[in-house]
Amino acid sequence: MSSVQFYATGRRKTATARVYLRPGGGNLVVNRRPINAYFHTDALKRVVREPLALTETADKFDILVNVAGGGEAGQAGAIRHGIARALVQFEPTLRGRLKEAGFLTRDSRVKERKKYGQRGARARFQYSKR
Repeated sequence: MSSVQFYATGRRKTATARVYLRPGGGNLVVNRRPINAYFHTDALKRVVREPLALTETADKFDILVNVAGGGEAGQAGAIRHGIARALVQFEPTLRGRLKEAGFLTRDSRVKERKKYGQRGARARFQYSKR
């Protein structure tokens, strides 16, 4: 096993992904399962691979990911964020392209909490005049 590896953490909604980049042939393993077995839709697989496609490094690394929390979409976004950050560690000159594409920005949008005495975060009870 190679001693050179790049580590980064990615986050999205309530999901957190720990991403390890190791020199290799392009294998992508998420929670000890191949990406095709972990994510069921092509859109989510594409989201995960976006930083690799942009920087043309898809076949240079074996990527090992541990992800927890959130749903499928949040986890895919967290993995994308982690891969982008790990690529910057590998090659700092890639930072400009990744930042321009928005992959280095942590998407801070999370679900707003439900307020007490109401049906939801923003929804109010219907007003009755009579």
